Amino acid sequence: MRLRLESSMVLPHAGLGANSAPWPPALGTQITRCRHPTPPVRPAPVLILVPLGSWPRWSSGSGRSLPGASGPLPPGMSILQRLRQMDIRKGVVSLATGAGAIYLLYKAIRAGIRCKPPLCSASPICIARLAIERERHGRDSGELRRLLTSLECKQDEYAKSMILHSITRCVYLLESEASACTNEDIALVGSMLDDKDNSVKIQALNTLKAFSGIRKFRLKIQEHSIKVLELISTIWDSELHISGLRLLNNLPLPDFVHPQLRRVMPALMEILQSDYILAQVQAVRLLSNLAQKNDLLYDILNCQVHSNFLNLFQSTQPGSLLFEVLVFAERLSEGRSSPHYRAVKWHYNQQSVHEALFGDDSRLADRLLALVIHPEEDVQIQACKVIVSLQCPQDVGVRPSCPPSHSCFNPGE
Repeated sequence: MRLRLESSMVLPHAGLGANSAPWPPALGTQITRCRHPTPPVRPAPVLILVPLGSWPRWSSGSGRSLPGASGPLPPGMSILQRLRQMDIRKGVVSLATGAGAIYLLYKAIRAGIRCKPPLCSASPICIARLAIERERHGRDSGELRRLLTSLECKQDEYAKSMILHSITRCVYLLESEASACTNEDIALVGSMLDDKDNSVKIQALNTLKAFSGIRKFRLKIQEHSIKVLELISTIWDSELHISGLRLLNNLPLPDFVHPQLRRVMPALMEILQSDYILAQVQAVRLLSNLAQKNDLLYDILNCQVHSNFLNLFQSTQPGSLLFEVLVFAERLSEGRSSPHYRAVKWHYNQQSVHEALFGDDSRLADRLLALVIHPEEDVQIQACKVIVSLQCPQDVGVRPSCPPSHSCFNPGE
């Protein structure tokens, strides 16, 4: 039998006496619960026992039971006829879709097993934990080797960029494991500089910069100097400029790179005069180092610059950039005043660095006097050094006084 709950109003007062209904009640009889007649009584749920055969059967009007209706099949209809009424095409499409999804999932799992991704994420917390565990237990984590192995596998641009980023962090945090790497590992990272994606190149430059802190890898990394200069001069990307210039500033540049440096000198000057502070700082640091090379000094002084080049010496510039630009000016002044350089009569372009800084129409003296009272002490000291280098060339250092013809300042100043 099936059970059905219904709510029914309680009948008026009926005492439990001799005239009460017999118990148990017959099937289909309504059962009510009577309370004391004094308080009002709310409707209460009533349990009605209904025979199975009396439950209604719903039909569509054609004598055929609707889907989900209870009861046996209509007379004269077999199971085969009922199956024919079902939509077999939808079932076949669903089955094919499920099989295709399972096959794609299988291929993804198989590819993941063949080239296992690094166990550690790119999070610095994860790599720092490995460094702490190594220091505590005295054994290598093997994470750096796993990352280098995964880099050898065929990866997309995003995966290669993330792996290189993780390798960079491992080199800084797991120094002993980084020292155990080989020149083949450096060559593998260097090969990423040929990737077509700029983000991969940037991460490869950062990784080489991290490895350049280990002395035994510097010679191997120097082999990529020409490639780095080529990237800086042909791709206008501030992040790539910053990463490439940081790497070059961390390396002793060999003499065989000087011809390439002459070719990229205009690009370095353009980066110096750009609006990206970090790239400007790295570019002027490299130029300051190159200004100490006798065979590159003239190429720097004769390089073309914009008419507003002296804006780099304005007091509104960031202190870090002002300091590096003043160091650059001091080294150029010292270099052009050396006996070796002054032994040759040089000719400069009209809009060259030499004419902007040391020409007859230069306003460098005014900018330097304004920087003497700069809020940052390092800028003040460096501005004074530039003033001294302009007034006293190196070849007259033994004389009691400096000839006024070599000074960029007026007698009153």
